[in-house]
Amino acid sequence: MNLFNEFAKDLRVILDDLAANGELPAGLDLSKVTVEPPRDASHGDLSTNAALVLAKQAGRKPREIADLLVARLQGLADVTSVEIAGPGFVNLRLSDDTWRQRVGDILVAGVTYGNSSVGAGTAVNIEYVSANPTGPLHAAHARGAVVGDALASLLEKAGYTVTREYYINDAGAQVEVLGRSTYLRYREALGETVAEVPAGMYPGEYLKDVAADLVERDGSKWLDAPESEWLPAIRDFAIERILIGIKEDLAALGVRKQIFSSERALIASGAVEDAYQSLIDQDLIYQGVLEPPKGKKPDDWEPRPQTLFRATQFGDDVDRPLKKSDGSWTYFANDIAYHLDKFRRGSSVLIDVLGADHGGYVKRMQAATTAVTGGQGTLDAKICQLVHLLQNGEPVKMSKRAGTFVTLRDVIDQVGRDVVRFIMLTRRNDQTLEFDFAKVTEQSKDNPVFYVQYAHARCHSVLRHASAAAPERNLGPDVLAATAALSRLEAPEELALIKLMANWPRIIESAAQAHEAHRIAFYLYDLAAAFHGLWNKGKDDTTMRFLLEEDPELTTARLALIKAVSIVIASGLGVMGVEPVEELRG
Repeated sequence: MNLFNEFAKDLRVILDDLAANGELPAGLDLSKVTVEPPRDASHGDLSTNAALVLAKQAGRKPREIADLLVARLQGLADVTSVEIAGPGFVNLRLSDDTWRQRVGDILVAGVTYGNSSVGAGTAVNIEYVSANPTGPLHAAHARGAVVGDALASLLEKAGYTVTREYYINDAGAQVEVLGRSTYLRYREALGETVAEVPAGMYPGEYLKDVAADLVERDGSKWLDAPESEWLPAIRDFAIERILIGIKEDLAALGVRKQIFSSERALIASGAVEDAYQSLIDQDLIYQGVLEPPKGKKPDDWEPRPQTLFRATQFGDDVDRPLKKSDGSWTYFANDIAYHLDKFRRGSSVLIDVLGADHGGYVKRMQAATTAVTGGQGTLDAKICQLVHLLQNGEPVKMSKRAGTFVTLRDVIDQVGRDVVRFIMLTRRNDQTLEFDFAKVTEQSKDNPVFYVQYAHARCHSVLRHASAAAPERNLGPDVLAATAALSRLEAPEELALIKLMANWPRIIESAAQAHEAHRIAFYLYDLAAAFHGLWNKGKDDTTMRFLLEEDPELTTARLALIKAVSIVIASGLGVMGVEPVEELRG
C-alpha cells in the first residue's frame, strides 16, 4: 500500500467537499497537488502543497485555503496533528501505530511489496544498448544496458507493460567497413601476411576468430571472388557472429531482450518510404536550403536544396534533412521509420537509452516521433554519459582483444555481474561515472554495493542466530506478521526505519513516472544506512539489541522489523537485477 497515495485520495475527497459546500470554487485543477514526505523530517510525516498550488485558481490566499484543510485533515483516522508551515504547506503527523502496521504489510507482501498499478498497463518500448554489430560490447555499453534493463524492471513493478528491444544497426557504412575488415583477417587466416591493419578498419583481434569460423565454413571460396560477391556475404557472416557474442555478453550481465530489430530489414520492408509519405501527407516535407552550422563554417559546406522535415514545428532547433545528395535516405529518415514502427507495434511510450555522443539527436527524434504518431506517441531519450575505468585511481589500459577499448566481458569477469549492475546505477545516467575496480570491490561504507548487500546479509545473520537460539521460534513472514507485538517497536530509530520502508511504494511510483532507475540505488543506500545505524545502536545500548533473551516479545517484534528490512532490500535489488546475498564472505 502506498500510504501517501491513500492520504492523497482523502485530500481530494476533502477538496471536493469544500467545492460542493461553496468554500472553494468548483472545477479546480488538482493535477499538481501532492502528498509527500516533508524535506525536513522534523516538520512531520506527510506534507501537501494543495494550498499553494490552488491559491491562484481559487482566488484565495494560500493560508486561507490551508486553514480550511487543517480543520478537515485533523478529522482523518491515524492523524495526530496538522500544522501550517511556511507560505502554506500543510504538514501532518500520523500515529505510531499507523507506521507499525506497514511492517505487517511488508511481511505479508514479500518482495512484491511496492508493486503498483500506476502504470495501468500502458505499453512502453525501451530500446537500449543497440551497439553497432561491429565488435564486442565495451564497458560504456554496460551503463546503457543496466540503465535500460533496470528501468524496464522498474516500470514492470509499477504496472506498465514493457517491451525490451535491441535495434541492430546492420545497414550503412560501418557494417561495410566490418565486412572489409573481416575479409582482411580472412586472407590472413588463409596464410597471407597482414603487417598492419589499414587506417579506418577495425583492428581488434576478435575478427581473427570470426575469420577462422568463416574459413571453416567456406574455405578459400572468397579469396579470388570480386568484392561485389564477397562483401555482402562476409559482412552478413560477421554481423551474425558478432551478434552471437553480444547476446552472450548481455546474458552474462543478466540482460535478455525480447526483440532484436534489424535496420536493414526495416529499410527493405518499405517502412522508410511509408514514414516519409506520412510526413508528406501532413505537409511536413519541403525543399529548402539550411543555414550553415553555427560557429565555424565547415570547409566543405555549400548551400544546396535539400529534402527537409519541418522539425522546428515540434520544438527542434532547425529543420532536418531526410535525403542525402545522392537521393538515399539519411540515418535520421531510417530512425523516424523505426520509431513509427515501434509505435505501430503498440507502444505509445518510447524510451531510447543512448550513448554520450547522441545528445544532439534528442530534439530531432522527439520532434519526429510527435509528428509521425500524430502526437499520440512520446519519446524520452536517456543519455548515458561516459564511464571512466580506473584501477586505484589510474586509467585502465585497453583490451588487446578489442583493439581500442575495454570490453564489457572483461569488466564482468573481473568484478562480477552484480557489482557492475549496482555501480552503473549509483549516478544519474546524465552524469559521468567513475568505475574504480579497487573501490567497487572493497568492503567499506564508501562502496554502495557492499554497504547494501552487507545490510541484507546482516539481517539474515540475525535471523539465523535467532533460529539457533530458539529453534522452536517460527520466523516465517506470515507468522511474524500475525504474532509479533509491533507496538513494542517504540525507539525513534525503529520508527524512522519503518517510515523509510513505508516510503518504498512511493519511490517505485515516482521513479517509474520519472524514468529514473538510479533512485532505487539511492533509496537502498539510505535504507541500509538506517539499518546499520540501528545495529550500531545496540553496541552502545544493550536494550537496543535485536535479540533479548529476557524479553522474547520485544525480540520477536524486532525480528519482524529485521525481516521486513531484508524483504525491502531484496525487492529493490530485484528491480536492479542484483542478487541479494544472505552471507558475505571476504
